[in-house]
Amino acid sequence: MRLYDELKRHGDVVVAVGLAAVMVAEFSALGGDAGKPVALVLGLLAGLSLALRRRSAFLGFLTTMTLLGALLWLVGHQVTESMAVLAVLFISLYSVGAHTTGRLVWVSAGLVLVGIVLFVASDGDRLKYVDVLFGGAIVGGPFAAGVAMRLRRDRESELSAQKVDLERERDAVTKQAVTEERARIARELHDVVAHAISVTVLQARGGRRMLDEDLDESRRAFDAIEHTNAQALADMRRLLQLLRDTDTRADSEPQPSLSRVTDLTETMRTSGVTVALEVTGDPSALPPGLDATAYRIVQEALTNVAKHANEAQAWVSLTYGAEELWLTVRDNGTHSGVTGARTTAGHGLVGIRERVAVAGGEVEVGPQPEGGFLVRARIPYAVTS
Repeated sequence: MRLYDELKRHGDVVVAVGLAAVMVAEFSALGGDAGKPVALVLGLLAGLSLALRRRSAFLGFLTTMTLLGALLWLVGHQVTESMAVLAVLFISLYSVGAHTTGRLVWVSAGLVLVGIVLFVASDGDRLKYVDVLFGGAIVGGPFAAGVAMRLRRDRESELSAQKVDLERERDAVTKQAVTEERARIARELHDVVAHAISVTVLQARGGRRMLDEDLDESRRAFDAIEHTNAQALADMRRLLQLLRDTDTRADSEPQPSLSRVTDLTETMRTSGVTVALEVTGDPSALPPGLDATAYRIVQEALTNVAKHANEAQAWVSLTYGAEELWLTVRDNGTHSGVTGARTTAGHGLVGIRERVAVAGGEVEVGPQPEGGFLVRARIPYAVTS
C-alpha cells in the first residue's frame, strides 16, 4: 500500500522517465539522424518534461513542444516513427487542456494550431488544407479531451461547493428549528408549572382555613390540588418525552386544546375564581397547529388572574371568525399589594406575547381604567407576509 501511494504521488515522474527511456531506445534503434547524440538528448529531455504536466502545465507544454519541434527540424518526419514521441505529444496536449485556465487555454490552442501548420509544411510539399484538417483532428483530439475533463472537474467542484453550502444552510435551519422548539417547550413548561403551583397554593390556603369549619369544602380543595397536579405531571411527562425524542407514546397523549378549556375554567372555579365562558362561531375553523397556542394563552391569562387578583371574577370569550380567532380574558379583580401587583412584563405575559407573535397575530395586555386586567389576542388562521 505504501508503494502504491508513492507511485500515485510521483506518477508523473515515473511516466516521464519511462517514456524518455523508451524514446532514447527507439531513436537508437531507428539510426540515421534519429540516432545522433543531439537527437537522443532532445528526446530524453522531451520525455522528462512531462514531469511538469500537473505542477506547471503551460510551462511543461511549451518545453515539450519546443523540444519536439527541434527534433522535427533535426530528424524530420522520421520522428513520427517513434511511438514514444506520439505518446509524449498526446499526453502534453491533454495535460495543457486539462490543467490550464483563462487566456492560457486560448494561447495553448493557438500554439497547437501553429504546430499543426508547421508540421504539415515541413513535408516539403505545398500546404494542403486537407492535411491541416486531418492533423487538427488527430492532434486537437487530446487537447479537446483535456479541456472537457477540466470543465467536468470544475463543474464537480462547483456542485461540491453548492452541496457544502446547502448542508450548512440545512444545519443552520435545523439549529434554528431546535432553538425555537426549545423555546416553545420552555414556554409550555412555564405555563404548566405556573398554573399548577398557583392553583395548588390557592387551594391549599383555602383548604387549611376550612379544616375546622367545613370538611367537605376542605376535601374538595384537596381533590382539586390532586387533579391539577396530576394533570400538570402528565403534561410535564409529555414535554419531557418530546425533549428525549425516544418515546413514541408522546404522540398518543392528549394535546393542549381549546376543547379542554371548559375543564380549565372548572379548575379555576375550584380555586376561588369564578369564570364565565362564552364561545361564538365554529371551533372547527381553527387549524390544529394554533389550537394548543390558543389554549396556553387562555391558561396563562387565567393563571395570572388567580395569582394576582383578589376575589376575582373572570370572563373568557372565544370568537371563531372566518379567518381569525379573537380571544379575550378579562377580570374585575383588585391588585393584591405591591408584591402581587400585576405588570405587563411578567414571564407569563411575555410568553403570551411570544406565542401570539409566532402565530402572526396581535395582542393587548394591561390593566383597565375601570379596574381589572385584560388580555385580548387576535390570531389569524394563516400568517400573511
